[in-house]
Amino acid sequence: MNTSWTIPANVYLQPGEIFISDKPVVVKTVLGSCISVTMFNSRLRLGAICHGLLPECDKMNGCNCDSDEAIRYVDCSIINMLEQFHSFGILNGEIEVKMFGGADMFKPIRGKPNRMNVGKQNIKAAFKVMGDANLRLIASDIGGPSGRALIFVPNTGEVFLKRLRRTAMETPA
Repeated sequence: MNTSWTIPANVYLQPGEIFISDKPVVVKTVLGSCISVTMFNSRLRLGAICHGLLPECDKMNGCNCDSDEAIRYVDCSIINMLEQFHSFGILNGEIEVKMFGGADMFKPIRGKPNRMNVGKQNIKAAFKVMGDANLRLIASDIGGPSGRALIFVPNTGEVFLKRLRRTAMETPA
């Protein structure tokens, strides 16, 4: 057995990471205001997931979404996954997309109740990139006050979600 080809049975996706595979791996992550977008192609049984922390990279300073730092951002992580799918000859119309997260995890700042929170900004950024690429969103669980725990199986595209309860300390007044 060639151990250099061994894929771990479980992967924990940290914030700012992307994972892509066609193997029966279990990818776990926990989201608050962050966004996870999954992509799946049934023809190649290839799946990808990202864990984006912030909505958009700083394109003013020349971000091209190729650096390791860039995938911390929702827009760049989706673009990066899309480019990887294209490298396998997968067209945008062949990709099933699911989106999760974007919770409002923090109390509003006094005097600024209408300020858009990070979760909503992440959702907005994801929808913009998906719309620009004409990607097909087939499922989502976004927004709201609670975080989520996700399990993603890349070679089937399955996502299992558990909403997390807020503690009394985190409950908005």
